[in-house]
Amino acid sequence: MTDFDVPAAGSAPASGRPLTGRKVLAIVMSFFAVIIAVNLTLAVQAVRTFPGLEVANSYVASQSFDAERAAQARLGWKLAVTASADRIMIGIFTADGSFVRPASLAASVGRATEASDDRELAFVLQDGAYVAPVSLAPGKWVMWLKATAADGTLFGQRVTLHVKG
Repeated sequence: MTDFDVPAAGSAPASGRPLTGRKVLAIVMSFFAVIIAVNLTLAVQAVRTFPGLEVANSYVASQSFDAERAAQARLGWKLAVTASADRIMIGIFTADGSFVRPASLAASVGRATEASDDRELAFVLQDGAYVAPVSLAPGKWVMWLKATAADGTLFGQRVTLHVKG
C-alpha cells in the first residue's frame, strides 16, 4: 500500500520513551511551581518596597479634608516647578502673578514606589525662585511640598517630576 511506518496503537512515541502518568504529573507540578515561585517573588518585592501610609487614620484625616482644601483654595497659590538632575526650582505665585514668600516652606522628594530614595529638600531663595540642590537619577520622582501662609493656612501639593536622562 504505502511506504509509511504507522505505529501500532498503544506503542511508544518516536523518542522511544513512553509518556507516563508520572511524567505528566512532573510537568504539571513544574508548571505550577514556576507560577507560585514568581507570585511569591513579586509579593515579597511589593511588601518590601512599600513606602508606607500617607496618613495614620484615613477617617480622621477625612474629617478636616474639605475645610483644609477650601482654605488652600482661598489662598489662590499656584506652583511653577522645574527639575533637573542637580536641582529643583519652584516658584509660588498668587492668582495675579505676584511671587509668594511663605512663612515656612518644607519639601521632600522621592520615588513614588519606594521610600529608600526619599530625601528632604533645603530650599534657598535665589533670583526670584526657591532652589534646592539635589542629585536625582533619571526617571519619575514625586515632590511633597508644604508651605504655610502668613495667616497660618497650610498649602500642600504633591508634584510629579520627570528627570530626563
